[in-house]
Amino acid sequence: MGHREHKRHHYSLKIGIITVSSTRGENDDLSGKILKEAIGENGHVTSGYLIVKDDKLKILRALFNLLDTCDAVIVNGGTGISKKDVTYDSIVPVFDKELQGFGEIFRMVSYQEIGTPAMMSRATAGVIGDKIVFLTPGSPNAVRTASEIIFKEIEHMWYEVHKEI
Repeated sequence: MGHREHKRHHYSLKIGIITVSSTRGENDDLSGKILKEAIGENGHVTSGYLIVKDDKLKILRALFNLLDTCDAVIVNGGTGISKKDVTYDSIVPVFDKELQGFGEIFRMVSYQEIGTPAMMSRATAGVIGDKIVFLTPGSPNAVRTASEIIFKEIEHMWYEVHKEI
């Protein structure tokens, strides 16, 4: 199946959400709400939603918990450069493959929106086994930007990860 051919197929994916925050709860997690809406609007299903503190072990437990039942996981928050931002440092070492292009595109689009502060984002994506994981900043605007990028290619990515050699 060529690139154009599989782009015509629609996969309804189960996507988990992890919000990394030491201050947000479910009632005030606007970024989590934006992700849930984007998942549904793009024909996918939210399959798990967790809020965890900025703590390596809690982040990894949440990720592996959701990877058991999801096709993909979007982790928002903790991708900056402050001492408390540990999402990138926690998850990237367990990627089988890092997809730096997601972060590069995210920063390019963010630069057009907010200017040079975009360089402080460590947004990225990767593959663990046959699952796709996205790491995005936690601000609502960043999550909207990331969602637009993610949902343009997530089905193609899923196809590539699952195709037989």
